[in-house]
Order: sequence, then C-alpha cells, then structure tokens
Amino acid sequence: MPTSVIRPVRLAGRLVLALAALVGLVVLFLALIVLTDGAGWGLPAWVTTLGIATAAALWWGRRRNWPARLVPFLPVVVAAALTASVCIPTEPTTRRYPPDLPFVATQHWKLATGSRVAVYHYPPANARTRHPVPFVYLNGGPVRGISVLDHRFLQLLARQGYDVYAYEQAGGGRSDLLPMGQYTISRSVRDLAAFVDRLGKGKVDILGFSSGGVVLTRALADPRVAARLHRAIIAEPGPMDGPTAHITGHKGQKTARGLAPTMTGPRSTHIPRYAVAFGLMRLGLLTPDTGLIGQAEGVNAFTAADLGSDTASAYCARDAHRIPVEDTEQNFSFSAAASLRVQETIKDSPSIAPQLRHSRTPAMLMIAECSSQVRQWATAALADDPAIQRTQYMPSVGHHMWNGLDDNNDRAAAVINAFLQNKPAPLPNHPTRAEIPAFLRDHK
Repeated sequence: MPTSVIRPVRLAGRLVLALAALVGLVVLFLALIVLTDGAGWGLPAWVTTLGIATAAALWWGRRRNWPARLVPFLPVVVAAALTASVCIPTEPTTRRYPPDLPFVATQHWKLATGSRVAVYHYPPANARTRHPVPFVYLNGGPVRGISVLDHRFLQLLARQGYDVYAYEQAGGGRSDLLPMGQYTISRSVRDLAAFVDRLGKGKVDILGFSSGGVVLTRALADPRVAARLHRAIIAEPGPMDGPTAHITGHKGQKTARGLAPTMTGPRSTHIPRYAVAFGLMRLGLLTPDTGLIGQAEGVNAFTAADLGSDTASAYCARDAHRIPVEDTEQNFSFSAAASLRVQETIKDSPSIAPQLRHSRTPAMLMIAECSSQVRQWATAALADDPAIQRTQYMPSVGHHMWNGLDDNNDRAAAVINAFLQNKPAPLPNHPTRAEIPAFLRDHK
C-alpha cells in the first residue's frame, strides 16, 4: 500500500482510538460519580479518573519515541477539562433567596416543628363581605415557591371577602432550607398543623393544589391535624401514598405537552455540572443528598426553563400557543433534590386509606379536564374519603386550573366559593363514587 495512503489510514485509526479513550474516560468518571454519590463535589471521582488515565497513557507510550509519547495524553487532557467542569460550581453555594414581591409583604414565621416559612397575607378587600373562617392555600411543587400566577388568584379570592393566607413550604421560595433528610411528606403535614396553630384563628378552610393536595389529603387522614380544618378543597392531587403512587394509566384529555413552543430563557442543564447532577438524580443514580451539588446551589441554579415540557403539560392542547408566563425569573424557586426526596417518602409510605375512611372534615375534589395527573390519584381519594361531598370536573382547563386565561380564574373561584359557603355547586357533581369505574373507562 502506498505511503500516501498508509499515513492517512494510521492517522484516522489514531483519532478513533483517541476518541474511544476520551469517551471511556468520561464514562469512567460518571460511573465513579454514581458510585461515590458525587462525594466532595465530584473531585474524588475526577482525581481517580485522572490518575487512571495518566497511568494508562504512560504505559501506552512507554516504547515510543519522546514526541510520540505525548500523543496518548491528548485524550487525558481533554477528558480532564471536560470532567473538571462538572466539579466546579458556577452558582453560589449558599442560598440566594428571591427578592420580596412588590405587591405583598413577606413575613417569616418560625413553626413549632422548627421550619421557618415565608408567609403571605391577603386580607379581605371589603370588610362587609368578609368570610369568618380564614382561608389557607397550599401550593404545589413540592418544595416550590408560590408563582405570581397563583398570587393573582389569591388576590381574587381576597376581593371576594376571604382572609387569605399562604405559606411556602420549607425549602421553597423564601422559606428556609431543611437538612435534606428532613424533607418528608410527614414533615409537610406536621408543618401544616403547626402553621394553623401559629395563625391562632381557630379552624381554617384550606385549598391544597397538586402536591399541596397530597399534604391536605394526608392531613385529613390524621385526626389530630384534621381537627384544625373547617372545610377542605383537594385540587388536582398527586398520589397520596405508596400504593397510589405506583398506579399508572388513565389521564385526562390531551395537554399541550409536545405542542407548545419550547420554553425560552437560561437553563442550568446547559451547564455540564448541573446537567449531570439533575440528570443523574432524575434517573435515580444520585441521591437527593448527593455530594456533587449542595441543596442551596441546586436551588440557585434551577430555572423555570429547566422544567421544560412539564409546564406545558399543565395546560390543554388548545392553549398550547398561549400558555401564560406563570412566574417571573426573580420569583421562581424550585428545589429539584428536595422535591425528589419528598416524592420518595410518599412512594415508600403505606396506604393511608384505612385512616382516610374515618375522615369527617367536609371536603371537595377538583379535577381538570386536560389533567396530566393519573386519574386514580384523584379517584382514590374520592373512593376512600367519605367526607368528600362533591366533585367538580373543570372543563376546558388543565392541571393549573387558575391560569389567567379567559374566565378560568373566575370559574375556579366560583366553584370554591360555592363549596365554602355551602351553596349549590355551579357544576354537576361528577364523578360521584359510583361513577368512578365509568369515569376511568372514559379516560383510557
């Protein structure tokens, strides 16, 4: 074979070997990250990978001439640079809290559980229409700040005479972080009881949305906590316990997931460190308490754009091209690690159905037409809680039912107001317990 052909072939072969070596080193580094759970910001994994790579490069080039001995070190240098980017923080490692909102004061309450939470109060706009029972809102997430869109809905309720209180659950928004091991669904329920006690106004009406609905459902199953509740509204709940969490299948009508334009804005997952950390956590290969990134750094890094299609899945397909901006960049706050930790404790918990069957707190269930939630998550609560007096199936809305589009906020408020004032429901009571099998068949 002519020399002019041999040389390019050899060069191509060396490039392939170098690329394979580079990929192998990156895979080795990631494997060590998983095995060590990201200990020490990933530096032990990085040092070990670099040491193995250097030893291999020295062995590979031991019989070559001096300039050629440097060639095996090329993939080592490139791999060292790539993997080092996973070990270097680009966000502050201490918590950076959102600035206060311009339209409501932020209070900070220390609860009896030890949690320090951010509290928001919207007093009734007109004293003559004031409702006597305080109203408490539990937002979704879990461990997420209350969005500006939710704050606007709470303002609407206050204009209708409700004395509205909301708090960001521990670790979310402007509330203080907890040690990772303390994020549990049981702690969330205890915090709710402690919040009502700290409020000191007797029994409260409460609206729990999404994961907030899970906290509320579990509170209804605990007589000590339920004794603090006057009326309860469970809106679009997640799974209430381990058996429910393992249910898959029936969902609502088509959502905007996959149809809506891609969310714009900065993404932490475009940075190697956070792409690796959040990606491996989501796959279950790193624990929420991973040593790769601290909890505060993770909260600081995570952006609304990182939620991707999750936001679109909270809206109907028909709204795909007019999804509102739910939050400002400054107000957005979400702890992916703490959220995973809370969800794990739900999945690991035994059934609460036996306790829930003794509930006596008057309750209402709200289900969205285009829900991305598994239908059995809601119908399980309906089947097991005898005190659920009515179900309101909300047409033309997705998981985020009060979203500022059309008259959706007013319709949600009308349903809530009718139940809390014990007035006739504006929508049919659907599904009833007897209708659950047919309801699920209709949503295959």
